[in-house]
Amino acid sequence: MAMNGPMEGHERNLREWDFALLWAGAAISLSEIWAGGMLASFGLLTGLGIILLGHLLGNTPMALGGLIGSRHGVPAIVGTRGALGNRGSILPAVLNVVQLVGWTAVMLWIGGQAAAGLAGGAENARGWIVALGLLTTGWALAGSRAWKRLQKVGVALLLLLSVAMMALALKTYGWRELWAAPSAPSMPFMLGLDLVIAMPISWMPLVSDYTRHAAVPGRGIRGTWGGYFFVSSWMFAAGLIAAIATGSGAPESMLLQLMGEHRLLVPALLVVLLSTLTTTFLDIYSNAVSAQSLFPKLGTRPLVLLAGLAGTGIALFFDATKYEGFLLLIGSAFCPLFGVVLADYFILKHGRYEAADLYRRGRYWYAGGVNGRAMAAWAAGFGVYRLCAHTGFAGGSSIPAMAAAAGLYLLISIGKKGEA
Repeated sequence: MAMNGPMEGHERNLREWDFALLWAGAAISLSEIWAGGMLASFGLLTGLGIILLGHLLGNTPMALGGLIGSRHGVPAIVGTRGALGNRGSILPAVLNVVQLVGWTAVMLWIGGQAAAGLAGGAENARGWIVALGLLTTGWALAGSRAWKRLQKVGVALLLLLSVAMMALALKTYGWRELWAAPSAPSMPFMLGLDLVIAMPISWMPLVSDYTRHAAVPGRGIRGTWGGYFFVSSWMFAAGLIAAIATGSGAPESMLLQLMGEHRLLVPALLVVLLSTLTTTFLDIYSNAVSAQSLFPKLGTRPLVLLAGLAGTGIALFFDATKYEGFLLLIGSAFCPLFGVVLADYFILKHGRYEAADLYRRGRYWYAGGVNGRAMAAWAAGFGVYRLCAHTGFAGGSSIPAMAAAAGLYLLISIGKKGEA
C-alpha cells in the first residue's frame, strides 16, 4: 500500500483492547527489566514510586501524541507536518529511519545472545538472530488484522510467564530481605525519574503509526496508555527486585538464569523469543512507515522487508549494543520535537488538523514547506536536552526539553499569521 493520504475507514479495525495488547507486548522487554534494575540504589519503596510516577508522566504525552493519528488516520511522522511543514517533516523521518533500524539491530542482537545463553551456547547466537529477524519481519508484514490475533496469543503467554518469573523471584529472594535492603541513591531522584520517563517517550515517533488503525476515530488512547503503563511498570519492578536482591547490573539475565535453574528453561526461552517479537516488530513496521513518508509511491511491504533485512544484517555482523549511545543521541531529538508538535496541535490548532493538507501543498506549507518557528523551537529544545544531560541537571532532561521547546514555540507563534 502506497501512502498518499489518510488511512481509510475499512483499514481501521483496532479497538481499545487491541491497543492494550499491542502496547503490553511492547512493554514486555528485556530492556525494560534492565532499566528497572538501574533504580536499585533507591531501595524498593522509593524505586517503585519512581517507576509509577515516571510512567504516569511519560505515558501521558505518548498517548496524546497517538491521538493525532487516531483522529486523522495519519502516521506519527506525517502528523509532525502540521507543526514543521510538509517538507519540515523530512528531518524527523530520516532520523526515525536511522534510529529504528539501529534499535531493530540492538533488540535482535540482545534477543539472540540471550537465547543462545539459554540454549546452544554463544556459537549459536547468529542462528538465533536470523530466526528472530525472520519471525519479527513476518510479524510486521502480517498487518493489523493479524496483529489482533498474534498479540492476543503472544501477550497472554508473556503475561503468564512474567507473573511466573516474578513469583519465582519473590519466593527466592523474599519480601523481607527486599524491604530491608538499604538505599544509597547513586543518582538524584529526578534523574531516576527521567530514566523512567524516557522509555514511554521513546515510543512517541511510533505511536500514531498504530493508533491510526483505530476503528473509531479518536479512540485507542486509553488502551495505549493503560497497556503500556501497567505492563511496563511491572517489567521495571521485576528488574528493580532482581537487581536489589542480587546486586547484579544485568537483572534480566539473572531472572532468566533463575528460571533455568528451576527447570523452567523452555518458559525462559519463550520469554526471550516472544518479548523480542512483540516489541521489535513495532520498530520494523514503523521504520517502513517513516521511510514511506519520504518515498510515498513505494509500498509498505517492500519497505518492511528492507527494514527487517537491514536490522538483521547489522545484528549479525556487529555488536549492536555499541551503537546505543548514538541511538540515544538521535532519540533525544524526539522529546523536544513532540513538545512542539503537541503544543501546535492542542493549543495553536485547537486539536484539529486538515488531514488531506498533510499530504499536499496546503495550509501546512508555511514558507517553502518549512515552518521556521517550529524548527527553531525544536533545535532550542534539543540544545536544552543535551545541556541537561551533559551537566547532570537534577531535573532530568526529558521534561525540561519538552517544556522548553513547547514554551518557546508558543511564545514565538501565538498571534502570528497562519499559526493559529
